Amino acid sequence: MKLRHLQNALAALTVLSAQASAQEQPLTTKCESAPLMAAFVAFGETGRMPSNLAKFLGDAALNKVEPYKAFDNVYYVGICWVSAWLITSPNGHVLIDTLYGSYTSQMLSNIRALGFDPKDIKLVVVTHGHFDHAGGIGQIKSELAPGTRFAMTKEGWREAAEDSVSHPRFRWQMIEPDIVLTDGQTVTGGDVVIQAFETPGHTMGTASFAFDARDGARVYRAFTVGGLGLNRIRGPEQVEAFIDSVKRIRTLTQDGPRPVELHLTTHGFSTGLNEAKDRLKTRKPIDPHPLVDLPGFRKQLDDLQAGAEKRLVVERQKKAN
Repeated sequence: MKLRHLQNALAALTVLSAQASAQEQPLTTKCESAPLMAAFVAFGETGRMPSNLAKFLGDAALNKVEPYKAFDNVYYVGICWVSAWLITSPNGHVLIDTLYGSYTSQMLSNIRALGFDPKDIKLVVVTHGHFDHAGGIGQIKSELAPGTRFAMTKEGWREAAEDSVSHPRFRWQMIEPDIVLTDGQTVTGGDVVIQAFETPGHTMGTASFAFDARDGARVYRAFTVGGLGLNRIRGPEQVEAFIDSVKRIRTLTQDGPRPVELHLTTHGFSTGLNEAKDRLKTRKPIDPHPLVDLPGFRKQLDDLQAGAEKRLVVERQKKAN
């Protein structure tokens, strides 16, 4: 009996040792989507961040991504794990999200490297109040032109202010609310027109954005989903809101005079953007645009809904108990 207990204990230690060893292995050295996605799925399911994921998020060298032109008027200026998009026009630009910490400075350097002046940014829209999307807002405001406007939903502003002083790992300088976005509202920066949609769920203040992406004579209706994960859920009502938002976005890809045609994501690993962007370098004039994948976007939305429906069962059980 004692021998069996010893054998079981040794087996358990072997499993734990293997798991610990796996967590110490680098997630990726090339900003690959698959291992990042797997790590974030595990984080979302357990609520515990793997140690190798935490290490990766803080590694500036591994997160460095060369900025690039995604469309004639849309540029990627983010890092490996968090996106930031610059939508340009002759009379000023719009920035989606601010990154955080030293990555905000990297984003501003990316904008300059592409030949644009950050002071020509007329409008900054922020998807939601989590640190990785809103954490650079104070620095951005101090470095951009005085007339630059900032926009979030009412709840987004509140969440960001709360998170800026209470986040367990990262604190940041928050600004006073500026433009308060409402559902369906259209805002402009320079000649850029961007439409906001309230899509609660990832946080209850999450906004998503629709805008035009030009590719030669072709103009696509692009969409940035403001929140993709269920990693900070506070009850079944939040998951229900997430499901409703995903269903609504799915409808936007099908209905209306100008349906959404592509997803420019807030996290590149979630769509394989990190790999798809490389095909821009070898694209021929007759080739389809490598970032336009409507079936893939719809599948992503369907997968998000299916995962949320499973999570809803868990959250309802928690509440019942």
